[in-house]
Amino acid sequence: MTATMTSAPLRVLVVAHAHPAFSVGGGELAAHNLFRGLDATDGVDAQFLARIGPPIAPHGDTPFMSLRQNARETLYYASDYDHFRLSNRDIVGLQRHFAQYLAALKPDVVHFHHFLGLGLECLRIARNVCPRARIVVTLHEFLSICHNHGQMVKTGRGELCRRATPADCAMCYPDIGPARFFKREMFVKASFDLVDCFVSPSQFLLERFVDWGIPRAKMRMLENGLDVPEVAAPRPVVARPGGASGRRGRFAFFGQLNPFKGIHVLLEAVARMPDQRWGDDSSLIVYGGNLEHQPKPFQEDFDRLLKSVGGRARFYGSYRAPELPALMREVDWVVVPSVWWENSPLVIQEAFAHGRPVICSDIGGMAEKVQDGVNGLHFRTGSAESLVDKLSLALGTPGLWERLRANAPKPLTPQGAARQHLALYREPLGRAEPARPVAVPTPQASVA
Repeated sequence: MTATMTSAPLRVLVVAHAHPAFSVGGGELAAHNLFRGLDATDGVDAQFLARIGPPIAPHGDTPFMSLRQNARETLYYASDYDHFRLSNRDIVGLQRHFAQYLAALKPDVVHFHHFLGLGLECLRIARNVCPRARIVVTLHEFLSICHNHGQMVKTGRGELCRRATPADCAMCYPDIGPARFFKREMFVKASFDLVDCFVSPSQFLLERFVDWGIPRAKMRMLENGLDVPEVAAPRPVVARPGGASGRRGRFAFFGQLNPFKGIHVLLEAVARMPDQRWGDDSSLIVYGGNLEHQPKPFQEDFDRLLKSVGGRARFYGSYRAPELPALMREVDWVVVPSVWWENSPLVIQEAFAHGRPVICSDIGGMAEKVQDGVNGLHFRTGSAESLVDKLSLALGTPGLWERLRANAPKPLTPQGAARQHLALYREPLGRAEPARPVAVPTPQASVA
């Protein structure tokens, strides 16, 4: 950074696709935790801008709204978004309002934790309005690469996707065709050329983007910070009949209920557990949200599987972050059965923070964050039978829970994440002069 930036407070704008007050996904929580860590750091002037949209209504002629709890947090209303192009159709509104906001704030760093709902055009506007600022983008999934919700899972049979080319993508979406996928890729990469540095919370995701064409020199791996105001104590275990020690047999699922999170694999595994192994002291507790927003066939399949396990599983619906310590006190193990690669699942950080071993799929960010046999257990992705084996191992191995729990890593705090990001912000840029202005495409000039 320049000499004036080191003597004056470093102005950092963190941009997110949603605010945790309205949405509790991992990306928005990571962004807000980073803002909070920066805001608590001496010598930093941090601001938080979060996109908001329907069903919330805009206020009059301005897209800006405030959260009265914190003057440094602002909401920006945007609803005209093209999910295929990752583009905002309201270019005129962005150039007027978002650009004015940046011009008034004069940030030294603009850190996008996501551009979902806002549009890639925000990168171009930020570069034009703040030519000397460092532009940073945190990657949370593969949305820039994959049109299938950023999961890199093939449509149809749900097979894992290991590469993305226009031809491969068109096989998943024949009605779109390779030419449009090629234009989409060029539009995304042209926008990414304006970014100084990309942050990935996992090495796995970092390598995927390098393979896709992002220069390795622009990539950094930094873990997200997690705020844990209260750590849940271990669940009291009652001795079994005959004086035997009680088992750690209470498993839990935390997260969104959708086809990618693997809840069907977990319910099938519980249904297949032998009675003598499961016993009457084991149970599965499902805490999951957004079931009502899923396709009808998924909802029906979930209801069928839940009934098939009988009293072995209970569904308690969604939960809020402040409830988590109390919920963790009631469980022993956290199961993460996702059938997509994942990046750095918040639920794994939360489980480790509360000393709960994790049983997870053996791919992607899950396999990277959880060490098999050290602080958790891996099972073969999508295989209910493999998960049966691991559930049986967890129930039938005395002392395993205690050993895995003892090795659970402590998550990075928001303040720790802020320190790591500040070091990144202050790295030499590698460009000798301010970036030149770049054209912001009109909707007609964007990817067709």
